[in-house]
Amino acid sequence: MNGDKIGETAILVIDMINDFVTGKLGCENAENIVPDLKRFLEDAEEKGIPRIFIQDNHEEDDPEISHWGQHAMKGEEGSETVPQLQGLADERLRKKFYDSFYRTDLEQVLEERDIEEMILTGVTTDICIQNTAAGAFYRGYDITVIEDGTAALSQEKHQRALDYMESIFGAEILKLEKIKERW
Repeated sequence: MNGDKIGETAILVIDMINDFVTGKLGCENAENIVPDLKRFLEDAEEKGIPRIFIQDNHEEDDPEISHWGQHAMKGEEGSETVPQLQGLADERLRKKFYDSFYRTDLEQVLEERDIEEMILTGVTTDICIQNTAAGAFYRGYDITVIEDGTAALSQEKHQRALDYMESIFGAEILKLEKIKERW
């Protein structure tokens, strides 16, 4: 990512919702990334970089419910953006599966904005971030994953997912400050 490419870059903020940060499936690791992620998203706004929030939003018969139990249910507070990040989305999409591309309008939204590179942030690194990275890889996008802007239930799962995305999908793994230096 360089200065010439900013117009072709988007930040995907995945599942930074109440149930995954402080609610039913929340974890301290997710809570810990919120303050720095907020500052990063505010800086991105100043640079004109699109921030696309993608959020789980389930109904009773969705496949994930049988595995994880009820979470991020449509119309409930658990499926809404955490309070600290509200108002920072340029666009918001709802999803029912781990991969943010699967049965959503994400690819169309990215094409309309001529996006070639995506910066992945959010939770969880080893589930929704990794599956979205797979979807991006299969579609030919350049992928950057923010090491300290993503979280999993354990540091071991987080690191394993980062290593996998770097090795298998060619994702660049960077810290928030390193990305901001490139802007």
